[in-house]
Formats: sequence, structure tokens, C-alpha cells
Amino acid sequence: MDEFCEEEYSLIGIHSTLEDYKLAYLLNKNLNTRFYKAKEDLEFVREKKKASFSIYNYENKEYDFDWFLIANSYRRENQTVSNELLLTSETKTYLIPEKKKVDFFLKICGESEYEFVMKMINKIKEIDNVITAYSIDKNTLKSKDFLIF
Repeated sequence: MDEFCEEEYSLIGIHSTLEDYKLAYLLNKNLNTRFYKAKEDLEFVREKKKASFSIYNYENKEYDFDWFLIANSYRRENQTVSNELLLTSETKTYLIPEKKKVDFFLKICGESEYEFVMKMINKIKEIDNVITAYSIDKNTLKSKDFLIF
């Protein structure tokens, strides 16, 4: 019987008011990375509604590692007609619902030294409009399966 082998990765939570593309740009500038927008977003269907989370990739072939910048929320506009009025409301869906305050996740695949992750966190905190960044223990997440792709 095959054993289930969990992927090894480090996870950083980022609180920021920045748009995804702007954060990716600033990470590239401050961390010396080359994030690019993935061809397809991370898509899930929850409660019969499709949610699409933006994702940016950074691959380093020299050191053989992949990083992913993933939005934690998806906003969806709902339009209804009531008494000949068009009403618009917004629904927000979270990739990791137990971490609703986190705006983005930075997933660093592979085994990373604690010191390396902390160095990256400190560099991320220096970016304007980043409120805070911190390491997240993936084992405490109920919805961590959504981060396996």
C-alpha cells in the first residue's frame, strides 16, 4: 500500500492592502525574485459557487525550488432585481477560511532553513503597505489541502 507523502513547504502569511500584481512586483524588487502571473488561477467550487484565487509563480531552476504567491480571498459580485431595481452585493470567499485576516500566502516549496524563512519575512515586512508578515505552521490549518497543487 502506497504511503501518503505530504509535500514539504514553508508558509508565510502576509497582511497587505496592495493588489496582487503590485505585491508580486514589490516582492520581486525586494526579495530578488521573479514572480509571474500563473496562466490559470487556483479554482475551487464551494457551495455550488466557483471561486478563483490569483496565483503568482517563481521558479529557480538553479536551486530547484518553487515559490507561490496566493491570494486568500475572492470577491464575487451578485446582482439581483427587486422591485425593478438592480441590487448588487458582494460575496467574499476565502481559500483558508480559518485565516481570514491573511491577505496573501507565500508558499516556499521544499525544505527551507528557519533562518532563511525569517530573513524573507523580515524583508517582506520592510515593504511599504505590508502591514505584517509571519510564519504559519501548516499543521495547524484545517484547510491546508487547498494549498497542495
